[in-house]
Amino acid sequence: MNTLLSRLAPYLWPLAVANLVANIGIVVTGGAVRLTGSGLGCPTWPRCTDESYVPHGELGVHGAIEFGNRMLTFALTAVAIACFLAALGAGHRRATRLSLVVGLGIPLQAVIGGITVLTDLNPWIVSGHFLLSMAMVMVCVGLLDELRSPDREAAPRVPRVLAWATLVAGWVVLYLGTVVTGAGPHAGDTESPRNGLDPSTVSHLHAYAVYALVALTIALLVVALRGGHRWLATVASLVLVIELLQGVLGWVQYSLDLPVTLVALHMLGAGLLAAGLARIALAVLPHHAANEPTPGGEPQPHAATRLP
Repeated sequence: MNTLLSRLAPYLWPLAVANLVANIGIVVTGGAVRLTGSGLGCPTWPRCTDESYVPHGELGVHGAIEFGNRMLTFALTAVAIACFLAALGAGHRRATRLSLVVGLGIPLQAVIGGITVLTDLNPWIVSGHFLLSMAMVMVCVGLLDELRSPDREAAPRVPRVLAWATLVAGWVVLYLGTVVTGAGPHAGDTESPRNGLDPSTVSHLHAYAVYALVALTIALLVVALRGGHRWLATVASLVLVIELLQGVLGWVQYSLDLPVTLVALHMLGAGLLAAGLARIALAVLPHHAANEPTPGGEPQPHAATRLP
């Protein structure tokens, strides 16, 4: 076991990156399940049917799509376990804790996914399924920030308050996005219920929240530039670009009656936005890139915390 841990330790950084990519990727593939009307392709859980864990021919392409998405959970689990073992091998305590949180989120996500199937894709349960994915993406970003991020002290009060306000506004935007989805046409199955809200009204409410998020991000960027906080300014700039692209994409898809390709891209953008929001919140906290000592006090044998 010690040999395995020592061999994995040098790969802690790429495995942490893979963790983030996999967690954003499964959001997109999960969206593809819903957008193709395959949400109940496997009509029960944890089995695909009452008699079998795998789909049979009568379920058709929808069964294959839904089952394929379920199988991706195992790939996600493998990456999370490898990342956790690499952190253990490197003796990096904070990275170990963060990678463990990501790993524990996967079975929780699977259970909530099962509940969505058993409730015939209830839009409020689907909303929770999506938001948990966004939270897991943020933890993945926290792991990356822990491993490689520029040295910095805690930001002053004003940028710190603006950063956390931006994070809160971002969560409101993400949540309202799920409400809009729950009122729209892409239920995941023709028989699945909608939340009963007016799509136009909730779409405009969602848009207002986006305006507030963009305004807060611009204010944070201005304060960061004036205060000479280069890393915070860089992060805020990138997140602002994501927000603007998401806003344009959202209006276009709304105007075109929600074509599936644009909706899928919008879901990808949501994952990137969640990652960016986490980066903003972390950028105002102190970080020192010096190697964390092992529990025994020795230097890290595999430096993952220094920028190359």
